[in-house]
Amino acid sequence: MASSRIQATVRQLSNTFKKKSRFDIGIASELPPAYKKFWREWKVLKPAAVHFIPQESKWKRDELTGETLPVQNVPIPLKHPAEIHEGIWGGEAVIKGFQKRSDQRRRVPHYWVPVLKRTVVRSEVLNTHLSVTVTDRTINLINDHYGFDHYLLKTPACDLVSMLALKLKKQILIELMNGCPRYANNPQKQKEIYNEYKTYLSSYTPEEIEWYGLTWYEALSKVAKQKEAQNKPVPLKNIYRKKLVEKLKEAESEDKNDATEEISTTTSWLSKMNPFGKKDEA
Repeated sequence: MASSRIQATVRQLSNTFKKKSRFDIGIASELPPAYKKFWREWKVLKPAAVHFIPQESKWKRDELTGETLPVQNVPIPLKHPAEIHEGIWGGEAVIKGFQKRSDQRRRVPHYWVPVLKRTVVRSEVLNTHLSVTVTDRTINLINDHYGFDHYLLKTPACDLVSMLALKLKKQILIELMNGCPRYANNPQKQKEIYNEYKTYLSSYTPEEIEWYGLTWYEALSKVAKQKEAQNKPVPLKNIYRKKLVEKLKEAESEDKNDATEEISTTTSWLSKMNPFGKKDEA
């Protein structure tokens, strides 16, 4: 009985002193759920294994000793330099480790860097060619998805990693949301492209597309600008001008009403003085 009370107290205290996340501090608490969804897809979800082959079973048997050992699918730590955001590396990154180059010497630090090459890719939705830095794996993924646009739209943000790929994906989604206006001169081609890619729009709302592909700093700046636009002070001269115009309109309407009353009074008085007018029946 006492242990259950202690557990309940611990749960209450854990909820009371819950560690705040980055979305609970300052202006970040005003970020919409649309950006939180993108952030989770980009930074929280685990990317696909690229530099190691994960084993599906939980246990494995050593071939030499026959001992049963637990499987530990520990991903290799990756380093993402700033240059990764200038290209599309297909999930590859820089690996830092050690290399033993001689049996009689100690191992030395070594960096394994992907082989980068510059190539030209074509975006059907954007109707343009792009010169980007890619890896062999990126080219293979584009071929496996039967096109550059399909590769970007099907791949989650955690696997794309680079801001260039995320910005292009956002631009493609905006283009699809607007009905592919770049093919306005060719309605038949426009319809074909839209029908081919419109299925990807079902996974996003217009608000989610608006907030997709923004960095943390860009999202905070966007929220700050929205707050500033909502709370923008109105100059006093505009307020006084508006009040003056309203007063002048009210005075003009009152003058018109007074003139109408004077005309109606004069008309009724003349009708009484008219000898040919119809007399009121007794």
